[in-house]
Amino acid sequence: MPAARKAQPEPGASVLRLQASDEQRPAGRLLGDELRFHRERLGYSLADAARVIRGSSSKVSRVERGESPAKPRDVHDLALFYGLSREQQGQLDQLLAQAGNGDVYARFADVTPNFLKRLIRLERTAQKIFVFEPRVVPGLLQTEAYARAIVRMMEVGTPDADIERIIALRMQRQVMLDHDVPTLAVLICEEVLYRLYGDAGVMAEQIGLLLKATLTDRVNVRIVRQGAMVPPYPIFHLTFPDGDSQELAYVEHLDAANYVTQKHQLDKYRKILDNVRADAFERVESTAALKRALQHWERLAATEQSD
Repeated sequence: MPAARKAQPEPGASVLRLQASDEQRPAGRLLGDELRFHRERLGYSLADAARVIRGSSSKVSRVERGESPAKPRDVHDLALFYGLSREQQGQLDQLLAQAGNGDVYARFADVTPNFLKRLIRLERTAQKIFVFEPRVVPGLLQTEAYARAIVRMMEVGTPDADIERIIALRMQRQVMLDHDVPTLAVLICEEVLYRLYGDAGVMAEQIGLLLKATLTDRVNVRIVRQGAMVPPYPIFHLTFPDGDSQELAYVEHLDAANYVTQKHQLDKYRKILDNVRADAFERVESTAALKRALQHWERLAATEQSD
């Protein structure tokens, strides 16, 4: 039988940012309280949670009381076990960071290349992110099913558990888009909209998400015309609100990436992005291109279902 149920938090409630080091302990207590709430809500015992994190019941109890620091991977494993939403997991990650328990992405360290780890950290502090992607929908706007199809294709021979962790990281990166910053501008080649990953239903869901993103003020999606001359690799341009280094470019290759900070190189990549943007549809035309692609995949999905 489930234990006594606490009042359900409001769906849109967010975790308040705690900044002072003296407040790390209250953040740890809040984190433990959230974990205990979800465990009790679902009727799990301390022993059930202990098996998930490969520890003891007393360890879980200490974490839930805020007496012992929670490890990022333990929090992630418990969140998956409790079936928490992306928003709920994001709130736990905020508390984990506030509690001073290290990089919230540390649990993905063994399935994430070092060059990507740095980008993930930088994304969280950026004010504006500008992405050009010639091959796939950018990770920050991928659906879970679309991401799974790509990861399974690229990570041949990787155990299913590790594939799911890579996908979880990709979904966690999107949590920041629920906040006021950063803003995101995206250039996607029109060919990408018709490149099959998964099945027609997966593609229809993905294009639908891009269409939904065009309705927001914080995400600017532009489609680059078919046949345009574009670089063969993704380019990220990040702008930061203050500090000595207010911008950088990230240029990704197959198994490596370059971080560009020198002014003349930044000027070069800004010009490349401007040239690509000149070959992109404006907002209304981009929306129309997305709708055409959505109709294409919806028709194929209906055909697949009828066969």
